[in-house]
Amino acid sequence: MRARNAEHAAFAPAAADHDAIRKAAQLLPRPLRFLGVGGLGLIVDLAVFTLVISHGMHPLLARLVSLAVATLVTWRLNRALTFERSGRRAADEAMRYAAVAASAQGVSYAVFAVLVLTVLSTVPQLAVLIGAAAAALFSYVGQSLFAFRPPQPGAAAAPATASPRAAP
Repeated sequence: MRARNAEHAAFAPAAADHDAIRKAAQLLPRPLRFLGVGGLGLIVDLAVFTLVISHGMHPLLARLVSLAVATLVTWRLNRALTFERSGRRAADEAMRYAAVAASAQGVSYAVFAVLVLTVLSTVPQLAVLIGAAAAALFSYVGQSLFAFRPPQPGAAAAPATASPRAAP
């Protein structure tokens, strides 16, 4: 029994640290938390992108890899620090997040591709930054209004009660 309590005590500081980080983050307005998470995601994006192109991968393909990794990182951080719990299962929330992220990343990738294939071919990291900036506002609005928005009470029942049944 004591060994079991010792095991739980060993993990308690990590959980307490996580709660302390969450509480500290809650002191900041949500848009600033989103920008902070996005900044960390951008660092991950740039690091993975730079690492992958240094191994000879074409920048257009390397960007797809770096976007995927950065999206996973930002989903977890946004879920933990930026947005309140939506009340949905993590898998459902992840799918909603992925839908918005795919749209935002599509904007980011399109801007990146045009720039890296034209004027910024020698500095592809700058094209990554400009593409990310172009997608940031779109992403924030989509995540707050769709991915992490709590389910609306009675939304599922509304269509069933909206049209009364015709009498025989």
